Amino acid sequence: MAPHEVVLVSDYRNSRADLERGITAPPSFPVRTMAEWEEVQSLVLAWTSYPTILKQIVRYAVDEVQVIIVCDDAAAVQTYLLGADAGGPIADLTNVVLLEDDFNSVWMRDYGMETMYRNEVDTVLLMDWIYNRPRPEDDILPDVIATYKNIPLYSSSQAPYDLVHTGGNFMADGFGTAFSSMLVDDENSASGDFNQTVRTPAEVNDMMELWMGIPPARYIKMETLPFDGIHHIDMHMKLLDEETLLVGEFPNGVSDGPQLESNLTAIQANYNSVFGTPYRIIRIPMPPSTGGSYPPNASYRTYANNIFINKTVLVPTYRQQYDTTGLRILRESLPGYRVVGIDCDNSPDNIISASGALHCITKCIGVEDPLLIRHQRLRDTYETVVPYSVTGYIRHRTGIASADLFWTTDTTQAYASVPMTGIGNNEWTADIPAQPIGTEVFYYIHATANSGKQQVRPIVAPDGYWNFHVLNIGSGVAENNGQLLAEPFPMPATDWICVPVSAQRGAVEVNIVDALGRVVLPVHKGQLPSSGRLYTNVSMLEAGSYFIVATGLGQRSVKPMVKN
Repeated sequence: MAPHEVVLVSDYRNSRADLERGITAPPSFPVRTMAEWEEVQSLVLAWTSYPTILKQIVRYAVDEVQVIIVCDDAAAVQTYLLGADAGGPIADLTNVVLLEDDFNSVWMRDYGMETMYRNEVDTVLLMDWIYNRPRPEDDILPDVIATYKNIPLYSSSQAPYDLVHTGGNFMADGFGTAFSSMLVDDENSASGDFNQTVRTPAEVNDMMELWMGIPPARYIKMETLPFDGIHHIDMHMKLLDEETLLVGEFPNGVSDGPQLESNLTAIQANYNSVFGTPYRIIRIPMPPSTGGSYPPNASYRTYANNIFINKTVLVPTYRQQYDTTGLRILRESLPGYRVVGIDCDNSPDNIISASGALHCITKCIGVEDPLLIRHQRLRDTYETVVPYSVTGYIRHRTGIASADLFWTTDTTQAYASVPMTGIGNNEWTADIPAQPIGTEVFYYIHATANSGKQQVRPIVAPDGYWNFHVLNIGSGVAENNGQLLAEPFPMPATDWICVPVSAQRGAVEVNIVDALGRVVLPVHKGQLPSSGRLYTNVSMLEAGSYFIVATGLGQRSVKPMVKN
């Protein structure tokens, strides 16, 4: 809160208790909370601070969806969008809606509405919590959006079903799993500033199940990070799909790194994905300030604060020396998506200094007519005889007329199509023929509803896909030529480097050593990540030649490294 807002807390809390809005009792039917990578119809933002950043968001979003801009002066916003500033005019504003109404701040993610569906794929619904800031116009803006879109709005504004929450501290997988920091427990406890009802953590879980269909066992709450002043998880993590977590990484022992690693360890030890298997973890560097500092001595810079807008992903950027690595990781993790960087760290719109970025100032609304496809990607395999079975959960409110599996071993060539067979419980299956050692297989799912609606998963197919490799069981770790390490990049290194590693299970120690064999920087100790990559910051090393050394599993691998 800004200092002048602190004195407003009491009046704000009391006004929320007296304000009837939306549907103030939980749904009486099953609901599914949408994941961010699902198909969306609208992107909503408030036009106030950081206009150059807002304009860039609009520039790319209009290619994908309707963009609803809540503003004070529609004519002035239109003039800016058509003007020469911030990259020049946006020539086609057909997909832009300028909606004049009241608001307090730019932080649409936090006070905006979540998308839900009745019975997984039926009626689209919106969910609105009590906003955890004394900003009444922000708090009721979801009513304005819901009215404009003609979508039913559920609101946890009234006791005994009241709940305080914030969008930046909530992330869902679309199938009953959600993540938050323990901030949500604090805000609804006896120490909360905005809650009407005092709740225990277990009672908070109960409210999330009543309102949003998140069972207590699948509501994953993590310890807050000591130097993240707002305690919103979107500042350091992102769900890329139902089983993949993109998680920020600090240099070893620095800033919020220790607590972040502890949280990640707890997730891996206590929770599996909706498929019942461990989460895939992808690490992405947390950049320092221009002077090389990290929180609490600098702003909280992150690439995890990105947004899915159908086939486009907008990513906050800071400085090229770090952005090249951050954007590369996202593009490799999300093949086929248009991954676009937007500067969030420079004048005149240094939004990251206000503890937020692109995800924090946007909110998406899901489509009215979702065709839902869920699939657990196939892993690398040694199988060369038995076909590879692909099963997907596919559902639409009118039923599924047909589904097809498309696969290829060369994305420059056409995909082969295999009809999928319904096997009950909304599941469909088909096989990819077995392939020889050394093959990389690319595939996706296409479905057609009885209504005629069509959908693919991944949503960017055929440009994007799932893929797996057929490995040689006799060669150990084929992808690293039988070694623990592959060539690190970028090289020469200046700050962050990526070290590709074996996917074998077992304890391995990785260090950077100097020419005399002395350890100058520990990189990793323990199980190697399933992602097959380690990231480390070498900016503190002096320029010169070094070696990266991995020992374990009866092996020792050494790769040269040059530091500029």
